[in-house]
Amino acid sequence: MTREQLATILYRYAESKGYDVSDKGDLTTFADSTGTSSWAAEAMEWAVGSGLLTGKDGGKLDPTGTATRAEIATILMRFAENEK
Repeated sequence: MTREQLATILYRYAESKGYDVSDKGDLTTFADSTGTSSWAAEAMEWAVGSGLLTGKDGGKLDPTGTATRAEIATILMRFAENEK
């Protein structure tokens, strides 16, 4: 699962549950922002804006990179904390 796929799944889940998904982060602050797929852009903006996703080494977001088990666990914990 890529980082943008995970963000999209969580974004769609949050929308379906009526959570506030209005936070929008600026993807252009990341060196690889143009690598975000068009279908995932809105979800990635939300994930960055809400603090679920942060940059990696080199100021990159790595949207199409495989999310590690540790990254998935961290992102899910952040999501759970945000929705309390």
